[in-house]
Amino acid sequence: MNKAAQLWAFLKRIQEDDFVVLPLKTRSLIAIGKVVGNYQYQDGRHTRKVQWIKDGIPRSVFGQDLLYSFGAFMTVCQIKRNNAEERVKAILDGKPDPHLSGKKVKPAINKIQDEIDSAEESLVDLEEQAFDQIRRLIGAKFRGHNLTRLIEAILNTHGYQTYRAPEGPDGGVDILAGYGPMGFDKPRICVQVKSGGVQNDSVVRELEGVMSRVGADQGLFVSWEGFNKTAIGNVRDGFFKVRLWDDKKLICNLLSCYEKLPDEIQAELPMKRIWVVVPEDE
Repeated sequence: MNKAAQLWAFLKRIQEDDFVVLPLKTRSLIAIGKVVGNYQYQDGRHTRKVQWIKDGIPRSVFGQDLLYSFGAFMTVCQIKRNNAEERVKAILDGKPDPHLSGKKVKPAINKIQDEIDSAEESLVDLEEQAFDQIRRLIGAKFRGHNLTRLIEAILNTHGYQTYRAPEGPDGGVDILAGYGPMGFDKPRICVQVKSGGVQNDSVVRELEGVMSRVGADQGLFVSWEGFNKTAIGNVRDGFFKVRLWDDKKLICNLLSCYEKLPDEIQAELPMKRIWVVVPEDE
C-alpha cells in the first residue's frame, strides 16, 4: 500500500514548481530543487525533471522538527507541517530558519489535515535522527580546539600515540600520530582539523606539503562542515595518502570506538546503544 501510494503521489500529487528536498545519504547535506517537468516513464523508470537550486545545504541550518520530517522512511512524502514550505524558501533566500531564530512557527489551522500530514510523516529514519542529535551535541560541546581533542581521543583508541598542538597557530599540524607503544611505528599520520567552513582542494594539498615536512606517511583532514566538490572528487586519487572526514564520517568513527573513549569524553557525550526493528521495505 505504501509503495502504491508513493507512485500515485509521484504521478498525480507532485506538480510543476513544487520544491523537492533530498537528504543526501553519504554526506550531512540536504539538496533542494524544483520540479520543472511532467511525469515521464523512461527506460523502465518513473521520472520527473528537477532543477537543483542548492545541492548541499548543511543539516544544521534546518530546525530539528524539519529534519524529523525530512527523515521520513517513505521516499516520496509531502512535508506540510510546521510551515515547512515557507521556512525552506527562507533558507533558500539566505535567511535563518525562523524555528532556529526563536520566532514561533505558525501552527496548522486545519486539524484534520494536520493529522493526515502527521501520519504521512510519522515513520521516520531513527538512525538519521540519532545522527542529528549527536551532531548538534558535538557542535555545541566540541567547538574549535576541543574538536581536535575529540579526534585525538578517537586515534588513541586505535593504538596511536599522539602529539596535539596547543591552541593557537599550529603551522598546519593539529595532531601527529604514530603507531606502536612509543609512536615510532608506521603508519605515521599528520592530522589537520577544521571546525568551521567548507574546505576546498587547495587546503587538502597544503596538508600533503606539511606531511612531507614532518615525515608523515599519511594524512587525515577533518572538516566538520565538509568539503567542496573538487576536494571530494579527488578522494580516489589520494586514497592511499590522505583521508577526508566530514561530520558524518567523524560520527561513524566515534560510534565505532565509543566504549573505549576516556571517561571524560563519554561524560561530555553521553550516549547508549539501542536496537530498533527495521521496516520490511528496508
